[in-house]
Amino acid sequence: MLDVLYQVLLAPFFEFGFMRRALVGCIALSISATPVGVFLMLRRMSLTGDAIAHAILPGAALGYMVAGLSLGAMTLGGLVAGWIVALLAGGLARITVLKEDANLAVFYLVSLALGVLLVSTQSRNIDLLHLLFGSVLALNNEALLLLAAIATVTLLLLAVFLRPLVLECLDPGFLNRQSRIGTPTHLVFLALVVLNLVAGFQALGTLMAVGIMILPATAARFWARQLDQLLFVAVSLGLLGSWGGLLLSWHGDLPTGPAIILVLGILHVFSLFMGRDGLLKRWVHPGKHLKS
Repeated sequence: MLDVLYQVLLAPFFEFGFMRRALVGCIALSISATPVGVFLMLRRMSLTGDAIAHAILPGAALGYMVAGLSLGAMTLGGLVAGWIVALLAGGLARITVLKEDANLAVFYLVSLALGVLLVSTQSRNIDLLHLLFGSVLALNNEALLLLAAIATVTLLLLAVFLRPLVLECLDPGFLNRQSRIGTPTHLVFLALVVLNLVAGFQALGTLMAVGIMILPATAARFWARQLDQLLFVAVSLGLLGSWGGLLLSWHGDLPTGPAIILVLGILHVFSLFMGRDGLLKRWVHPGKHLKS
């Protein structure tokens, strides 16, 4: 029995280096991108992450056009493209009648179309599916170092800006009235969103990167109410979903990125029904959740 469990749950990671690197990369993403996703959820900006994730594609494509399959060039291109879209959307929201979400929708659609055009018009062979859905099993040491560096920077900045981030989630107007740190906090947060989406792009592609950021955060909301608990549960679900997705991909011979997101989706559905604030509790004890 123990041998069967070992073969199913642990053997792929002990016996194959590429599976260990994939797991380490997913761990870095889970402890980095997932906390950012919690704040996106609390600020009701979950779809913002999806919009910015699409905006990364043209930057990565331009990086490829300049330097080929260079991790540094594609990362830099994705960062620049993501930050430009985020800053333009936020800036135009302050000087036009369109809100930030509408501006993001416009820019992400244009960015996605531009990225696909840049990729499809290249005479060199570019795997569009690789850019859109990632290749977590192909992570090398250079990519792992990048993911670890982004995770370190993210956790440090979240620790420094934790109080203003919480205040901005609860009452951004109050923060702006009482301090000048509101705008810098918003810009730093957008920078962290872009940074972690670029990190996720390296492993899961532009279309899947936002999944590891948002799905654990939304699932955690059914289990926890306080911020520290939300962060802990979200990271734990991110780690569990990554591990389960890698195993599903290995044993089921499935694409790894979508398998990870699928397992995270299953965890979300489980949380939706079985969580502390899930549907099952509301059905069994109707009205009780209103008092808690």
